[in-house]
Amino acid sequence: MTNSIINPIEHPEVTQQFSENIILTTLDDLYNWAKMSSLYPLMFGTACCFMEFMSAYASRFDMERYGMIPRATPRQADLLITAGTITMKYAPNLVRIYEQMPEPKYVIAMGACTITGGMFSVDSPTTVRGVDKLIPVDVYVPGCPPRPEAVIDAIIKLRKKIANESIQERHITQQTHRYYSIPHRMKVVPAVNDGMYLASLSEQVSSQKIERVSGLELPTLEAIANAQNG
Repeated sequence: MTNSIINPIEHPEVTQQFSENIILTTLDDLYNWAKMSSLYPLMFGTACCFMEFMSAYASRFDMERYGMIPRATPRQADLLITAGTITMKYAPNLVRIYEQMPEPKYVIAMGACTITGGMFSVDSPTTVRGVDKLIPVDVYVPGCPPRPEAVIDAIIKLRKKIANESIQERHITQQTHRYYSIPHRMKVVPAVNDGMYLASLSEQVSSQKIERVSGLELPTLEAIANAQNG
């Protein structure tokens, strides 16, 4: 019985075994491996979440080790990370950018303001309550703002989703609830906070009561003390 060396120093010999010279795979696996290993995100940011997105590319996290090279134009990108608040005024531009990206393309909603409107969803009439009302979203990253670790976790989840896709079934599994920039027309509603609330009837009645109370002569402290001692 001869002892075999696990890591020999000399060059390995070319073997004739079938399992060591041929790799068997499918077209879907090869195509998905190429997509998930070369995601090109668009340099897109509208608010403070973009700072965390930039931190994910810093030397501490180094998101480029996943093969993600940021691109400056939508025609060269296949991943859109909506990092920040989306307003009604900016919504048509966002949809236009998404339409300019080639297929297959993916979207990550980053931050609470992008997912639900965040802290602006209560009193802001111009904030979009969820970017999924405009474009289809693949992965949601909650937080205000989410840390770079959460962004990297979203990338890993997106890579797993891409790995399970099929070329033949893509027209079945892809999302269809999307609004295109050409036929979509946002409904213009009158502003609620128009600054005219002081002119309402209830405010006028309350102001008249305040004027009546302020017109009365209030008793002095001496008069009150004399009445109590009296």
